[in-house]
Amino acid sequence: MRLALVLTALTLIAAPLTVMAQDRPARAERPERAERGARAEQTSDAQGVLRLLPSDAVSEKTIAVNGRTIAYTATAGTLSLFDQNGERSAAVFYTAYVAKVGDRTRRPVTFVFNGGPGAASAYLHLGLVGPRIVDFGPEGRGGAAARMVDNPDTWLGFTDLVMIDPISSGWSRTAKPDAAGAFFGVRRDAEMLAKVIALYVANNSRSASPKYLLGESYGGFRAAKVARALQVEQGIVPSGIIMVSPMLEASLQWAGTSNALGAALHFPSIAATELDRTRTYTPAAMAEIERFALNEYLVTLAGAPLTPEGAKAFYGRVAQMTGLSIDAVEKARAYVRGPYLRALRDRGEVVSYYDGTFAAPDPFPESESRRAADPLLDGFTRALSGSFVGYARDELGFKTDMTYVLLADGVAGKWDWGDRRHPPGAAEDLRQLLSLEPSFRLLIAHGRSDLVTPHGVTRYVLDNIPPIGAPGRVALKLYRGGHMFYFDAESRKAFGREASAFFGNM
Repeated sequence: MRLALVLTALTLIAAPLTVMAQDRPARAERPERAERGARAEQTSDAQGVLRLLPSDAVSEKTIAVNGRTIAYTATAGTLSLFDQNGERSAAVFYTAYVAKVGDRTRRPVTFVFNGGPGAASAYLHLGLVGPRIVDFGPEGRGGAAARMVDNPDTWLGFTDLVMIDPISSGWSRTAKPDAAGAFFGVRRDAEMLAKVIALYVANNSRSASPKYLLGESYGGFRAAKVARALQVEQGIVPSGIIMVSPMLEASLQWAGTSNALGAALHFPSIAATELDRTRTYTPAAMAEIERFALNEYLVTLAGAPLTPEGAKAFYGRVAQMTGLSIDAVEKARAYVRGPYLRALRDRGEVVSYYDGTFAAPDPFPESESRRAADPLLDGFTRALSGSFVGYARDELGFKTDMTYVLLADGVAGKWDWGDRRHPPGAAEDLRQLLSLEPSFRLLIAHGRSDLVTPHGVTRYVLDNIPPIGAPGRVALKLYRGGHMFYFDAESRKAFGREASAFFGNM
């Protein structure tokens, strides 16, 4: 995700003190008081931008969910991190919703974060799980029409929620402006979030509560890493993970046009996009596409050159599933991701990589290469930033002049992925989690027209994890829509029902 910021930084202007003549000289300040003042000033200076963060804001609210009214406490605040010298090194912004129902020690609590790396949690917060979400107008794509409304499908009906913004996103910052890079990496990021979760659990007496993690995109990959860090470093064992459009294995994720297996794993999302675009989707058609992708399609791409007759039949089958011409398929040797996107652009549309069914008119039709911004990421979802700032200020009472960063564009480029010889992955972490905790469960949800994190990769990864423990511990669900399928009201509702069942099977 790469979204431009929609907020302008505000400058604090210090008013000069007016010097007044006095009848008598001022009393000299006691030395120890002056020393304490100097230390306090130095400490204040060292906090830098963190001085703009207010105290935690706590409010009491209610919402109607499935015909019943739930009273809950909303907290918008920060958790502090300290270095080895005991100095405050960073403040991590979070929003928590705790329902006033039943025994709190037995009620699940879910920790929520997005991906990027560099994305704030506003996507899942205001698009899926929170008690208040953003309505983007009658067509569901009007950023100018964005307004906050109650979420009838909020997950607060079955779990408490803690939304967390990693360092440099949202209002989470380091005390020193050049220190954020210390948190930019797979391992360091996971350790930081595990520590934040441990702090929340301890500060709010939730050690006995079942604990879950919910992450989107890179946040799904991150969830597996955080779960392991919680076990190893904090002594906290998660009960389960829910992933939305996750990146699981980079070697498969980044290989959609470079090798046969990568192309086969990306193919179902391309064909599903065409089904949805032409309104011909059926579960049976989707099942046939997935069977074809990992059988005839994969074997043909990886095998010996086809005979003329065999090539004609194969390219015709791929063309029929993707809506491309046979000539376009043959020219690309059936590696169809690029040709499919170009074909749509030839019709005057710019298609979102995050949802192949979501398009906007091409503003640069005369250009040979695509110049337009992504119509989904750089379109109406920009309004999430301003919507969250207004919501936090006006409804939650968290008021700050610090800029809210929906997505920190520079973070991904500075990310430490580890050993470059071995692309990062989460499959081994998932195997360990399933092996070490018999009650651990995993739910993964994908939008079927997502061309960024295609569901075929996830299905392949899950199919290659050996059966561990009781059956039914791992599930993959598909929904209409793309990377952020939850912006579709029906998909959000359907996923909410699936999540409710997932939590109910404790």
